[in-house]
Amino acid sequence: MEASAIADAQAQNESGNASGEAGGSTANRAGTIAGGVLLSRIAGLIRDSIFAHYLGNSATADAFKAGFRIPNILQNLFGEGVLSASFIPVYGKLLGEGDTETADMVAWGVGAILTLGVSVLVALGVMVTPYLIDVIAPGFEGDKRELTIQIVRILFPGAGLLVISAWFLGVLNSHHKFFISYTAPVAWNVAMIAALLWYGPRRSQDGLAIAISWASVVGSALQIAVQAPATMALLSKHRIDFARVAAPLRAVFRNLTPVVASRGVVNLTTYVDNVLSSLLPTGAVAALNYGQLLYMMPISLFGYSVAASELPAMSRAAGAMPEQMNAILRTRLNHGLRQIAFMVIPSSAAFLILGDVIVALIYQSGAFTHSDSIYVWGVVAGSGIGLLAATMGRLYNSAFYALFDTRTPLRFAMIRVALTLVLGYLCAIPLPHLIGIAQKWGVAGLTASAGVAGWVEFALLRASLNKRIGWTGLEQSYLARLWTLSIGAAILAFGLKLRIAGLGPRIGGLAILSVYGGIYLLGAWMMKMPELRLIVAQITRRFGARANDRSLR
Repeated sequence: MEASAIADAQAQNESGNASGEAGGSTANRAGTIAGGVLLSRIAGLIRDSIFAHYLGNSATADAFKAGFRIPNILQNLFGEGVLSASFIPVYGKLLGEGDTETADMVAWGVGAILTLGVSVLVALGVMVTPYLIDVIAPGFEGDKRELTIQIVRILFPGAGLLVISAWFLGVLNSHHKFFISYTAPVAWNVAMIAALLWYGPRRSQDGLAIAISWASVVGSALQIAVQAPATMALLSKHRIDFARVAAPLRAVFRNLTPVVASRGVVNLTTYVDNVLSSLLPTGAVAALNYGQLLYMMPISLFGYSVAASELPAMSRAAGAMPEQMNAILRTRLNHGLRQIAFMVIPSSAAFLILGDVIVALIYQSGAFTHSDSIYVWGVVAGSGIGLLAATMGRLYNSAFYALFDTRTPLRFAMIRVALTLVLGYLCAIPLPHLIGIAQKWGVAGLTASAGVAGWVEFALLRASLNKRIGWTGLEQSYLARLWTLSIGAAILAFGLKLRIAGLGPRIGGLAILSVYGGIYLLGAWMMKMPELRLIVAQITRRFGARANDRSLR
């Protein structure tokens, strides 16, 4: 116990005294990532809001959403999360050792190999698209299937470009340049928004789906163009000596294999959901995708931002003595978990209690009706069950990757997938009949069952890492305070919803969610929660720095 306490004290010094590096610059990096992700997610919500206006929950919307999933296999298997787990630990370690020349050559080597491999996979994907449709959306037939095939063939090259974009992100993140890489997707969204606004009133629904597919490819190229100047400025050695970097490259691709397998296993759950929802009545595929975009907002903002900001720092700490490294990881993990829970628990409560308000605020317009909002509420309410587990699990995965252990997350991801397959089928197909509800509500069973499986995976990740580095986690009292505050605020906001039902989805939604957020933050302030003080201090520092910059000019 004494040795552990000494190591923890050293870890606090290493990380800036817990409120310094772990709570200061790390929080700043997480805040920067969250700011970039927020901008890109807002752009994504605007894109999908306009999409819903013109296409609603129609058969065309089903075709586009299902088709969009298939090329995303490439991005999910080889994109941002995979390169972050395999490339950043090796590249970041070289930078931490001061060997920038070797680090640059490793980056170029990974980029060259990645480009070649992805080009081959894109060509194969275009050729075998009809067979992929039969696997991913077996319930699609006739014109709906043909439209989906056309959409997928257009989208595949764009997905390949997005994988290459992830290489730029890996380089920038390793140098702690987060904002550009996480705002780059705004360019992709803007291209699709422009196509929706221009072609929406001028084309049929099928024609619009084709137009925004081409816009997605253009947006993928723009996403690379946004990141290229900053990335090129960081890579001073524009050459590759494969003999010199053979060992680091082997380490990258040795890590890559289990991470790709892990991502493939995890994303298999998404494609299973797509398969099962394609067997449900028309609109289920689109509703699932509308809901998942909302579900990914808090995961990206509060889970991924913390995990992504911690991974380079954790990787650089990998060279410390084992006891000291374990203490650093414990300090960073526990601090990050508190940050995540502070923002994700109120998100879960909002999904469960105010989900219809959120959905209507974003989507309800034109072809997307109030009944569609209620339907998608079922999807996001189910997602809310596993939201906290999914976000905290990302941080635990980053800790394993920093320890160059990519196989443990893979094993637990396989367990999660097995549970998702079994529970998802039971909840989506037979359960609605057994409890006497419409078959279409099986889509809510898909997201709820995935949440249960996510909690099992998280418990396994935490238990395994705790055996390795010591106790990590959240105090029960802290969780109880957050849930009590969140549910209480949501109930009060729900009461307001009943009183202002006639204001409409936009004005009413903004009022209800503003009251909800205000009550939660007021309660956190009254409880003197340090996470709120940290967020306020970070915002104050940022705006203060900008004010100083303006005064100096």
